[in-house]
Amino acid sequence: MASVTRSVFGNLPDGAGTVEKFQLQSDLLRVEIISLGCIITALEVKDRDGKFSDVVLGFSELEGYLKKHPYFGAVVGRVANRIAKGTFAIDGKEYKLAINKEPNSLHGGFKGFDKVLWTPQVLPNGIQFSRISPDGEEGYPGELKVWVTYTLDGGQLTVNYKAQTSSTTPVNMTNHSYFNLAGQGSPNIYDHEICINAEAYLPVDDTLIPTGKVESVQGTAFDLRKPVVLGKHFEKFQISGFDHNFCLKDSQEKHFCARVYHPPTGRALEVYTTQPGVQFYTANFLDGTLKGKGGAVYPKHSGFCLETQNWPDAVNKPHFPRVLLQPGEEYNHTTWFNFSVA
Repeated sequence: MASVTRSVFGNLPDGAGTVEKFQLQSDLLRVEIISLGCIITALEVKDRDGKFSDVVLGFSELEGYLKKHPYFGAVVGRVANRIAKGTFAIDGKEYKLAINKEPNSLHGGFKGFDKVLWTPQVLPNGIQFSRISPDGEEGYPGELKVWVTYTLDGGQLTVNYKAQTSSTTPVNMTNHSYFNLAGQGSPNIYDHEICINAEAYLPVDDTLIPTGKVESVQGTAFDLRKPVVLGKHFEKFQISGFDHNFCLKDSQEKHFCARVYHPPTGRALEVYTTQPGVQFYTANFLDGTLKGKGGAVYPKHSGFCLETQNWPDAVNKPHFPRVLLQPGEEYNHTTWFNFSVA
């Protein structure tokens, strides 16, 4: 069983509301989540000696999350990842979104789901957040009712996303946690072993928009079907990191996505999902300028993200998995993060 405790994390400026913090705790995991952006602010996991360490990057104070930051721990939406040139069409009508990452729209726009206050409801073993995204918010059509539910069971943190819309709209939500299994504040992830269960990946242009091709991973740096040590892998293929969608099973059934293992501590993370893709990102844009928890600085490659989601720019690529939600349908996806010691 998991316990849930509730406290105040801070107050938004100009009386815009109180941000609450919820701690979910089991024998194996401690997770802290705030009502601003459904952000995971801390995730403590035991190592092989039974010592807890916080394995997600972020801030100790609310102020850090109110300033510009790279989506640490947040739920992003309405549409995670990039939409080319911030435009798409539904039934012949064109919609224009905020261009917040030139020349594209990224992670829902200037004020996406990561920057709004959600309404919490405590559950016996977790917390459910809800909000209504009004019609036209950040340029997206339709009023969208959204629920994000975190539950904890032993070493497994489950995240479920649900949404219902009044008009046809694209929906693609994910959690943007940056992990470092050595403990947040460790300088890099080069000693982590990773495998991703994907036969194909999406090549991207110089603005990180998929070209539309679906390429086999065979014989490339993207072949992570067997575990590789990240630092050695970067050197072998002369790459500066990953920020790419890996193509998983296009199935609503739970399927294996990825496993990351940190030999020095014995910590392991296995990810399962109902989503057709995972954006594997190795924190290429971190540069050491952000001060995090405990005074830690976060340089390039000091964390990794496994953002389970639909394929990027799917709204503009009809041959990608379907991203449009219709009235009367329910968007319903789940991702499982299983932590253990090996």
